[in-house]
Amino acid sequence: MRSLKTSLGRLRVIGWWEGVSFLVLLGVAMPLKYFAGLPLAVRVVGLAHGVLFMLYVLAAIQAATEHDWPWKRTALVLLAAVLPAGPFVVEARILRSHDGPIPPPR
Repeated sequence: MRSLKTSLGRLRVIGWWEGVSFLVLLGVAMPLKYFAGLPLAVRVVGLAHGVLFMLYVLAAIQAATEHDWPWKRTALVLLAAVLPAGPFVVEARILRSHDGPIPPPR
């Protein structure tokens, strides 16, 4: 995968998966736990989301270090990880405006 070779590419890919996992956790797993009595859904999706969250934070720090981001941009990218759909906003507004879009997968 070509986009995984750069720190920004890794941040974008991990951010996409982290954002999806957060939305699935909030929109699918939590209702399954509280309305259908299936706590295993939160346990499984929550674990995946937690791992992706940590990878996102590490990827953001690596990208910030490699590209000499100002502290404000770094803080916005890290803040996005705790907001639903935050990584998608970061991708659209911050990352693409500074480095161009991700090339399509081959």
